[in-house]
Amino acid sequence: MDIGFIFKIAAIGIIIAVLNQVLVRAGKEEHAMLITVAGLIVVLMMLIPQISELFGTLKSVFDL
Repeated sequence: MDIGFIFKIAAIGIIIAVLNQVLVRAGKEEHAMLITVAGLIVVLMMLIPQISELFGTLKSVFDL
């Protein structure tokens, strides 16, 4: 896993947090929740290939 990948996830988290606060202050709690869920889904979709690579590495290391 590259350090740039971690920074991308952190940047998405910061952007989502700022958008969430702006929308909550504007009285749009429903939209804030949708933005938060969308951000979570984006990060999870980014992590799925990394987790798959991890399991592949573990499989090859332990000869399973």
